[in-house]
Amino acid sequence: MPHISVEYSANAAGSFDPASLAKDLHEAVVSLAGGRAGGCKTRFVRHDEVYIADGSPDHAMIHAEIALLSGRPAETKRALSEAALELLRRHTAPMPQFEVQFSVDIRDLDRDAYTRHEDPRTQP
Repeated sequence: MPHISVEYSANAAGSFDPASLAKDLHEAVVSLAGGRAGGCKTRFVRHDEVYIADGSPDHAMIHAEIALLSGRPAETKRALSEAALELLRRHTAPMPQFEVQFSVDIRDLDRDAYTRHEDPRTQP
């Protein structure tokens, strides 16, 4: 169920391996927030047009948003946020030509409103 989006500026493309980062993010979600690895979904979104700080081309960004079903304590979300930030930094190759801004946001999915269907072969 956890939904993860990793957004990054075009100038950060190629500085990390998406599959390796996703694998480690999924493991962090499972170990820290009790998610299920089989339900984790990670999307990578490259942004060709960004305006960071003063608009200088010397800036880059990598941001992760992790959406979990509501009900987890703040301490769990904080621990996951910190772990995800460390993973973003660790998985990104040095880019000395850029000032890179890393960030993470943990979001709640409304338990009463979220629905899913896992097996596309099953008819409703």
